[in-house]
Amino acid sequence: MIIDSHAHVVLGKADYEKMAKLAGSRNNPKMGTKLPADEISRPVAEGLIAKMDEVGTDVQFISPRPYLQMHSLSPRDVPLFWTRYCNDLIHQHCQMFPDRLKAVAGLPQYRDTSPANCVEELERCVEDLGFIGCILNPDPMEGDGVPPPGLGDPFWYPLYEKLVELDVPALIHSAGCCHPRESYTLKFINEGSVAVMSLLQSDVFKDFPTLKIVISHGGGAIPYQIGRFRAGAWRRGREFDEELRQLYFDTCLYSEEGLELLFKIVGPDNCMFGTERPGTGSVKSPHWGHDLDDLKPVIERIDFLSAEDKAKIFEGTARKVYTKAFG
Repeated sequence: MIIDSHAHVVLGKADYEKMAKLAGSRNNPKMGTKLPADEISRPVAEGLIAKMDEVGTDVQFISPRPYLQMHSLSPRDVPLFWTRYCNDLIHQHCQMFPDRLKAVAGLPQYRDTSPANCVEELERCVEDLGFIGCILNPDPMEGDGVPPPGLGDPFWYPLYEKLVELDVPALIHSAGCCHPRESYTLKFINEGSVAVMSLLQSDVFKDFPTLKIVISHGGGAIPYQIGRFRAGAWRRGREFDEELRQLYFDTCLYSEEGLELLFKIVGPDNCMFGTERPGTGSVKSPHWGHDLDDLKPVIERIDFLSAEDKAKIFEGTARKVYTKAFG
């Protein structure tokens, strides 16, 4: 089985109209929460299934589209409404194709407020709607001011406690970016890197030994800069590579060289297939002859990976981490 652990819900015309009205009105007066009818949403979901079929993906885990989460947009009613709407939309699509799509919840994060405010929505999604995990933004300020503390800080503990209780992982993925020095794509990489170092330099995994954290986009800059982090760890009598394997990583990297480095540094036991298809990588590579986010053939041709290694990457690691995905 090919499990794509990193993908996002596809929005239709009616969903974009809802988002535009919400952002324009700031949810004042409050908008209705009704989703598009199934006959309107189904062709959108079918389009995603067709994209999966093109590249041989059996199952996708879908979460809200990160750069559209509006976590920094005031008042708090805006991201709260939009998060719940997107989660309900994801649930609708997964109900249509329960064997092909699995739901990963967005959290109603708002600027620098406590993530304790997200616990109720996480519980609703997991316990009532059958979601299998959540997506967590380390900087809900989105570059519009000083962000909350790093993910190693007790600030985040109310959320970690609930993740452990529910036995669901968090996919670390930043959202939009308001700062002119970073595009949202660069923000993804930077925040992933900061998240790794904040977590590994903290007591989070001592305090929550069963917490499961997945770092999106191959861990940002961490594997590429591994030498610097090894040096710092050795000065403190520690092994950075061992600490790094407390985390999991997806394969949302659109270069063969990057994927090879990730597998060598982290290992197949901590890597899971992810493409974000359709997304940034949905463009034909002049070198590969197929879309950049069609990563299955790229991984299959990496010769130092055994058949067992590839089975872990394509399926095994995701099953191990997302324990609620397949009953």
